[in-house]
Amino acid sequence: MIDFTNVSITYSGASSPVLRGVTLHVPEGELCLVIGATGSGKSSLLGAVNGLVPHFTGGRLSGSVTVAGRNTRDHPPRELADVVGVVGQNPSASFLADTVEDELAYTMESLGLAADVMRRRVEDTLDLLGLVALRDRAVATLSGGEAQRVAIGAVLTAHPQILVLDEPTSALDPAAAEDVLAALQRLVHDLGMTVLLAEHRLERVVQHADSVVWLPGDGTAVRGTPAQIMAHSPITPPIVSLGRELAWTPLPLTVRDARIPGRRLREVLPPEPPTDPPRIPGAILAETRALTVRYGGVLALRRAGFVAREGEIVAVMGRNGAGKSSLLAALTGLLKPAEGQVRIAGRDPRELRGRELTSHVGLVPQQPGDLLYAETVHAECAAADRDARAPRGTAGGLLHRIAGALDLDLHPRDLSEGQRLALALAVVLTSAPPLVLLDEPTRGLDYPAKERLVHTLVGLAGAGHAVVLATHDVELAAEVSTRTVVLAGGEIVADGPSRQVVTQSPVFAPQIAKVLAPLPYLTVRDVRRALAAVPG
Repeated sequence: MIDFTNVSITYSGASSPVLRGVTLHVPEGELCLVIGATGSGKSSLLGAVNGLVPHFTGGRLSGSVTVAGRNTRDHPPRELADVVGVVGQNPSASFLADTVEDELAYTMESLGLAADVMRRRVEDTLDLLGLVALRDRAVATLSGGEAQRVAIGAVLTAHPQILVLDEPTSALDPAAAEDVLAALQRLVHDLGMTVLLAEHRLERVVQHADSVVWLPGDGTAVRGTPAQIMAHSPITPPIVSLGRELAWTPLPLTVRDARIPGRRLREVLPPEPPTDPPRIPGAILAETRALTVRYGGVLALRRAGFVAREGEIVAVMGRNGAGKSSLLAALTGLLKPAEGQVRIAGRDPRELRGRELTSHVGLVPQQPGDLLYAETVHAECAAADRDARAPRGTAGGLLHRIAGALDLDLHPRDLSEGQRLALALAVVLTSAPPLVLLDEPTRGLDYPAKERLVHTLVGLAGAGHAVVLATHDVELAAEVSTRTVVLAGGEIVADGPSRQVVTQSPVFAPQIAKVLAPLPYLTVRDVRRALAAVPG
């Protein structure tokens, strides 16, 4: 169905190809997972399948890519649209209609399908992806996760033979992600669709894959079964990392696989994991009192009382549309409360302007590119230094610490999603705001980049900043947060120490907690430290 034959892709100005001599075959009716570090070429590989590379992205492609018998060199994307459906990393950027139902129908209208066929397919897709309640919603009012599901649905209504998805669960809460992945499996198993999917959150998807293509970052590609690739890849989900560390055979790919060896592990682990001395929170930096936020007739937050203190890392979790982004927007003064109060350093953030606001609070939004406007990464960093009146090189140093080495001459739009996030975070942190807000900060980040982000956030908290993360990434919350707040229907339904809150929730519990329950272990690091302390 998909064939790469000695494919190399080189972009103008690049010192080496992003893909080099790649040959692989993805058969019909297979779910193939593409993994690799940020910037390893995943998006380029996916873009080559529908002809975006090189017809629209530029660069030079050698070798051949054949899709359903069509060579992409001879067939631009418009001539492949009937066989290849694509959902990108930023789904809302692809919306062309005003409402969800119209967006689902748009592609079929472009293909000239009959009205009765369109109607039936729209209804099927609404049911398949759980979008019935959203059918009349304006696409501009959708949360990030809702927009992701609508974008997938808009592609599915055309009934393509191949579905290509770039980070399809990155903006989804755990339950919604499972719903989407289950729907993709039904498409593969029942309809014989071929799905090519790039994803960083392997804990969600590796168990659903028939095969895995690993891009090591040197331009090559390695294809194998999930078990074969996970045995050697440096990029692994927590239970695979634990299984490799403890030499479990066979290597577990799912929580269920890990429960049998997990029982034996529970017998030797102490009842409580060793922990670092607790950080004592300092002064209140941000507070909401009976905060209510409405979007027209939609109630986003209902009488929410929230506090963030110096030295805290607070994870704000909840289903898509629960009010997480609304809470962060209110804390920056972007939203006017319908009721209640918001205070940043004792003041209403809507009264603060320009540098006065950024000196108190910094927000990295779900779409980090919204903060970037310069022509190069270097110019973006230099502008951040000037705006913050920081020493030259401050933003660049932060960027290197978070993302590693980057080509500073690249345009920000040419960065991967994770690299753009790292750049936006460096720009925000250059002003050293006491309150740092991040909306889905690990979207597009690989595991090494996430580790660097964790190190950065812990350093901020240690320096007295308050960090608030609105996130669906339960592994990040387990690794870094000191406190977890859970929102549901716009209300705060849980607020307490992270180890206590996440272990009590089957939806928001990390993989290690599910394997070792009822012991309160959250991470591989917890287990490693505990075993090191066991005599003998």
